[in-house]
Amino acid sequence: MLAFFSACKKKPYSTHSNLNDSAFQVSKTIVDDSFSVDVLIDKPKGTSFDVIMVFHGTVTYDSLILGAAQNTLDGFKQILDRKDMMIVSVAYPEENLLMGDNIKYAEKALLWVKNKAAAELGINIKKLFLAGHSQGAYVVTRLNTMHETNGVIANAPGPLNLVFRCKLEEDGKIENGIVCNLLKNKYGTTTVNPDAYQARSLLKFTSGYKSDILFVQGLDDTPIQLTSWPLFKQKVTDCLDCKKVQVHEVEGFGHQSLFENSDAKVVFNRFIAER
Repeated sequence: MLAFFSACKKKPYSTHSNLNDSAFQVSKTIVDDSFSVDVLIDKPKGTSFDVIMVFHGTVTYDSLILGAAQNTLDGFKQILDRKDMMIVSVAYPEENLLMGDNIKYAEKALLWVKNKAAAELGINIKKLFLAGHSQGAYVVTRLNTMHETNGVIANAPGPLNLVFRCKLEEDGKIENGIVCNLLKNKYGTTTVNPDAYQARSLLKFTSGYKSDILFVQGLDDTPIQLTSWPLFKQKVTDCLDCKKVQVHEVEGFGHQSLFENSDAKVVFNRFIAER
């Protein structure tokens, strides 16, 4: 079922309605027999579009993911030069899931856009891009090893190295967090079972990219991110079975560099325009 946001006064449409060419924002729950995922859709005026799917960063609790999806939609919409792209923001879940287990929800949303969205929304989809911030960038990077699109943008992707991150928590050097606690309850400590942590780290997903990908990283990000960033950058740029990999580093900016730095915004829009 499609539902209009409260800001829109029009009545809801069903998924089988023939939507006209007016601009609107709607939410949709994508359902199958076993699980569902919510998406927010921002459609400009018209019936034929390039689409960018966007993925939020970590919020931990599922009560916050719709708000995070809306903020992410708004954030990417503000930095897009084009006003004729449809934006689909995916409210993938996090609560009580091991890092990476929410990929199936993100994939469900992607496959809906690729295979069903045009018919259900009464539109034509031309090109499809993925973009994510932080854990959302982790998600789109992993999706790029699974499905081909027209291009992928990943801002401050992570977690890059869960062994490093969770070992800091085990040693009492940083505050314990839910992500590492869930992994510890499942696998034991990083010392006992490091392979289980590495298998879910983004450093394990640095090859086999099916589409061109742009990584944006602020060089004033946190030490947890930047300690592993040089190795990650080396691995993705050395990849032999990837489509084109582009890395843009931003001096003087942190985790939000794509949204705060003018040069990063230019690189982001150029990446989309060239594909």
